Amino acid sequence: MPLFLRMTILAVLALTIPFRAQAMDTNAQQAVMIDYRTGAVLLSKNADELMAPSSMSKLMTIYMLFDAVKRGAVRLDDSFAVSQKAWRMGGSKMFVKVGDKVRVEDLVRGIIIQSGNDACVVVAEGLAHSEASFADDMTAKGHALGLKHSNFKNASGWPDPEHLMTAEDLAILARRLIADFPEYYHYFGETEFTYGGITQPNRNLLLERNLGVDGLKTGHTEAGGFGIVISGTREGKRLILAVNGLSSMKERIEEAGRLLDWGFREYDNVALFKAGEVVTEAPVWLGDRPQVAMAISQRVELTVPKRARKGMKVAVEMMSPVSAPVAKGAVIGKLVVSGPELQTLEYPLRATEPVDRLGFFGRLVAAFKYIVWGPNG
Repeated sequence: MPLFLRMTILAVLALTIPFRAQAMDTNAQQAVMIDYRTGAVLLSKNADELMAPSSMSKLMTIYMLFDAVKRGAVRLDDSFAVSQKAWRMGGSKMFVKVGDKVRVEDLVRGIIIQSGNDACVVVAEGLAHSEASFADDMTAKGHALGLKHSNFKNASGWPDPEHLMTAEDLAILARRLIADFPEYYHYFGETEFTYGGITQPNRNLLLERNLGVDGLKTGHTEAGGFGIVISGTREGKRLILAVNGLSSMKERIEEAGRLLDWGFREYDNVALFKAGEVVTEAPVWLGDRPQVAMAISQRVELTVPKRARKGMKVAVEMMSPVSAPVAKGAVIGKLVVSGPELQTLEYPLRATEPVDRLGFFGRLVAAFKYIVWGPNG
């Protein structure tokens, strides 16, 4: 008769599993840090609190533009006309002129590097004919991407009491930008751009501080304070950080750099299993073969604090032996990942091939062997 079996296959293994995000001490009013590959939240402070995202919301405008380019709706060499409204925009500017036609690729750099409010309006009107319509499209697309708290009223992040995001939404958006448009992500790492004879530096000063940062966007308004969304890599590991509500440009850069250092220092990633990889084999009772391989359907790569590696365990739980017949793809066990003070994770294990039930005579022989020699005979 099949018995429930728990088999520990790996112990004291360096791996990464979900944990409580730390409330790291920070002067930011809102902050969140996630691992790019696993999505694990390493740090969270008021991450779901609605806030004024300022120019960081330009990331959504850029997402809309990259999406249009990738779909073939527009090309980087196409041009959009500059309206009176775009030209009159205050704040940070690309310095486009009324009546000019500006290349889409220049507008990309004008938004990302120069944080041009005027460039955002040009893009909004070029893609949706009006900024109001474009803002509605931004909100709808944002919700589809998982930005469940975001509401956009304009393309630039210009102050509006209803133009709101969360730090969590900004981190999700940054992750989608990197994943969905790897061919365009390099624009975020450019340190300066010249348009109309005016050269402006990228406001993301962390690009030049040898911290591994390669994007994304700064922001500032009176309502939101100073904020930044950054991403960087070290030794093949990528983190994303969003902070807001800081008091100055200096504090913004120093605090973001400090938190990013902490994240890389304190956490590790380990790829445990590839999708489709065989984990172990299960014995089969009354089957036309004695064993069947058990595979995991999804890739298992997790994130854990470096200090929490000891005591981590990976085990297989199953009914043993598995009773025939067994269909290919049937769930016949589960992989259990656990550790002290860490959330236990379970992943289904599936049969990699079918196992037919023995015929009547074969079952008699198997039963006889079991009676004479026992389950190990």
